[in-house]
Amino acid sequence: MSRRRSFMSSSSNPVMREEYYQKAQPLDANMARGEAQTMTVNGAVQKTYLLTAILIIAAIVGYNIPNPILIWGGAIGGFVLVLVMAFRTHLAPRLAPVYAVLEGLFVGGISAMYASLYDGIIINAVLLTVAVLCLMLFLYQGGFIKVTEKLRAGVMMATGAVMVVYLISIVANLFGASLPFLHSSGPIGIGISLVIVGIAAFNLLLDFDNFEKGEQYGAPKYMEWFSAVGLLVTLIWLYLEILRLLAKLSDR
Repeated sequence: MSRRRSFMSSSSNPVMREEYYQKAQPLDANMARGEAQTMTVNGAVQKTYLLTAILIIAAIVGYNIPNPILIWGGAIGGFVLVLVMAFRTHLAPRLAPVYAVLEGLFVGGISAMYASLYDGIIINAVLLTVAVLCLMLFLYQGGFIKVTEKLRAGVMMATGAVMVVYLISIVANLFGASLPFLHSSGPIGIGISLVIVGIAAFNLLLDFDNFEKGEQYGAPKYMEWFSAVGLLVTLIWLYLEILRLLAKLSDR
């Protein structure tokens, strides 16, 4: 039991926390219908496919209507929904599709901004994101990279460090300053982006492992939606970081 309890708390993904799975209880309505009460890997994967499809459709809309209101509304609204789901996990089945729509508008709008500056960057970023996803899934399923406690702890620390750096950068921008090298297209700036892309990619391994451990943990069925949102958060982050990296390379 101690091993099962440790996997969620070690995840660096803010959505995938053990306490959410521990406190989650089957819904009374599902119990009355006699439905299966525990999540499965296949169920979580199917939810991920559905949310990804919704996100892509919304992203196409956001791409063709690059409106700042849609971009910022999608970003802020998506962030708020993630927080709500973190504290009210049973609402994930209802809120997850809305989250996918909001984040799709945000991603589509940001993509349109990059596309206006760099030819072909969007298709390259999408292909690279899919390639990284497939590679990490292959490495995970093939057992080439084991998701150990040390790996989880390392990825958690690295991800936390990246979030702190981005937070400092945002605060610095408010005062008209900027962090050196973080946004530059020089060798150091490109190296930083490569490291961040690598950290985002390793978060995928933790998400894959969380799917399997969530099934073993016996989490309620609605947690499949919650888990799918966690993976989607990582994929969006990975895509945006790849966009940033390709933009830096194009500037050179």
